[in-house]
Amino acid sequence: MSLPLLPGNSFNRKVGKEKFHKSQHWGFCNNVRMLVSDDKPGIGGELLPGQKMKPKYSRFPTGDGTDAPSWVAFDKQVLSFDAYLEDEVPDKSQENYRIRRYKIYFYLEDDTIQVNEPELKNSGLPQGTFIRRHRIPLPPPDEDQFYTVDHFNIGIDIVFYGRTFKIYDCDTFTQNFLRKLGVKLNPPGQCPEDPYMKTRKETLECTEPLRPYEPFDTLRQFLEYDGKVLRFFCLWDDSASLFGDRRELILHYFLSDDTIEIKELLPHNSGRDAMSLFLRRSKLPKYGPPGVHQPGQITDRTVLNVYGGLTETQVIGFLLDKYKLEKLEQEFYKDSDLTIGTTINVWGRKVLLCDCDEFTKSYYKSKYGIENFTSIQCKAPPPPRIERKFPPYTGFGSEEDSLRSCVGLIPTPHKKNFKKFMEKDSYGDVSNILRFFAKLITDKCADVDRLFVISYFLSDDTMQVFEPIEKNSGIAGGKFLKRSRVKKPGQEIFKSELSEYIKAEELYVGATVNINGYLFLLLNADEYTLNYMEKNSDKFPFSNFELALQKVKNEESKSIEIKQVFTAADCKHTMMVDYNAFREILMSLTVGKLTDQEVITIARHYRVPDESCADLDVLIAQAHEQLKKNNFENFDKLLANCVYQDREKKKVLPSKDIRRLCKSSRLPLKDDFLETLLSRFEDSEGQINYESFFCVLNWRMNPMPELEAPPYLKERCEEVWLGMPSPVPVKYIDYITLLKDVLGLEED
Repeated sequence: MSLPLLPGNSFNRKVGKEKFHKSQHWGFCNNVRMLVSDDKPGIGGELLPGQKMKPKYSRFPTGDGTDAPSWVAFDKQVLSFDAYLEDEVPDKSQENYRIRRYKIYFYLEDDTIQVNEPELKNSGLPQGTFIRRHRIPLPPPDEDQFYTVDHFNIGIDIVFYGRTFKIYDCDTFTQNFLRKLGVKLNPPGQCPEDPYMKTRKETLECTEPLRPYEPFDTLRQFLEYDGKVLRFFCLWDDSASLFGDRRELILHYFLSDDTIEIKELLPHNSGRDAMSLFLRRSKLPKYGPPGVHQPGQITDRTVLNVYGGLTETQVIGFLLDKYKLEKLEQEFYKDSDLTIGTTINVWGRKVLLCDCDEFTKSYYKSKYGIENFTSIQCKAPPPPRIERKFPPYTGFGSEEDSLRSCVGLIPTPHKKNFKKFMEKDSYGDVSNILRFFAKLITDKCADVDRLFVISYFLSDDTMQVFEPIEKNSGIAGGKFLKRSRVKKPGQEIFKSELSEYIKAEELYVGATVNINGYLFLLLNADEYTLNYMEKNSDKFPFSNFELALQKVKNEESKSIEIKQVFTAADCKHTMMVDYNAFREILMSLTVGKLTDQEVITIARHYRVPDESCADLDVLIAQAHEQLKKNNFENFDKLLANCVYQDREKKKVLPSKDIRRLCKSSRLPLKDDFLETLLSRFEDSEGQINYESFFCVLNWRMNPMPELEAPPYLKERCEEVWLGMPSPVPVKYIDYITLLKDVLGLEED
């Protein structure tokens, strides 16, 4: 086995063995540093008989005259030559030789050569790369040398491995390059024509009219558009026919094979049988219905029988009809025929294309450049609504019950707003009940001083009126109106429509409410009601602080007068006034533009906080009262839990742990009250002695005297208010801050 043909290894065919110990050194070949053999191989440095010196360098230019290597100057520069080869074909009657064309590429960077044979259709020969790229040696006896650019020219024969290639032409770049080297180019020639290919071409030209094959290549369209469907929303207006109506359809156009499928959108209770398809998937002819055709009349190709004669070797053949006699032409709908606003013929039915989806719009925009996709209303206008009339109220039961008995044969109960009930029902400290103090407006002297509490339940919009019991008044207090919805005055009793009832938005301080013929003036509201109305100021505009303050700002022209009035009311120069004086000043200055509810809203914003705090004994007495009412005596378990939590046995725990244990044991005290009570027992580090705390709360072991109710006193009120009950909404108001915010006045 011989070594591979590598630089430095040469094979002596005459001797039949390899030469070793060949002296080599580093040199430059084509301006590239590489290992080069010496001129004198062997021992002694003399040339052997018949041995020639190898050229060390290439003779073609090295670029732009610099010292850069040739592969840098001529990188990616290739000489291209056109050549042909006469290939003998023995033992074949059709041809004696054939002409094979080749492309010879000479790479200037390393003197490598590559030979390619262009592919020829139906040649039956292996084509492509004929000789791979490498340095090709010269034919014998110069096989120790390689081809260079000096060996190439037009009109010469060149031998590669025993095959003679005849160069007859080259490209423009090759011509210019060779001229720069000083090579005199021969005139280009012509490649001779292959006799067999000439005969074959003549045969094909003669047989082409006899075999008119038509390609039906649908695979490319299928691979490109498979799964892509155009969707149109259509309308078939069949209302002109008997029992016809407008029917909404969806048209699917499959781009893979140009077929159309139509589905129908059936509304609820349409009376029609549910069909999967209105038109099955197929090609849709433009002019339909075309009628009935004979079998085989609609075909892609027409086949003719060929008579082979009455011989023993009879051959039956077939040909295609070139002239397509009696072929039936049909036109089918394409994607270019479908646009919004177009009416297509679906087997005699006029279908209007009204709209399409986003994919269809993008398809037509990219392929046909259509930008206008204005949709057409395909839904029929709704029929005029027939007003349903119900008989008037009978007077038995509620109006809702009477109405439900007229809706169906079997009366059903009226459906209440369960969601509103769950959201607005009382839960914990959230009562969702608006309470107002009211006074009866009457001319009777005995009823002038009667006070009432009006409660409005947000969960079901019902109202309840209660009169507090006052001793020695001569009037038995109690429930004045049971909980029910109150109708607005001036409505007819026996009517078909439902009555309107008083809403929560109509109630505010200073309003007059007609409850079943009794007029009530709303004088005040509790704290929860005022907070609720201020939080929902969009429904209660008189509790909107910004709107109320704007009315005061409109009186900026009276700024000096307002300041003098407030200064006169503050005789002791405490920078605050009581509520009665504050209300009187605002009412007189705004000349009735403010309501009592807006005055209360402003007063609550500028209120002076109460500095007084309840005594510890009072808090403990209140806690005992709550514990007695709920019969809570589980203090031993509370102490045991605290001892368990106190791992370090310090007899103190953080306030948050005591609060958590009280909540887990369901101590019947409100959160804010428990927070106030715990703050009284905290030390500087926020720790509480749990033994002393629960010992004080134990109403059995350490009872406290019962609380005495404070004497009931009425606040001084103006005659306009008709005796407002206690307590007033706000005791004192900081008028200095009000003057700064509204009028921009500074304190003197």
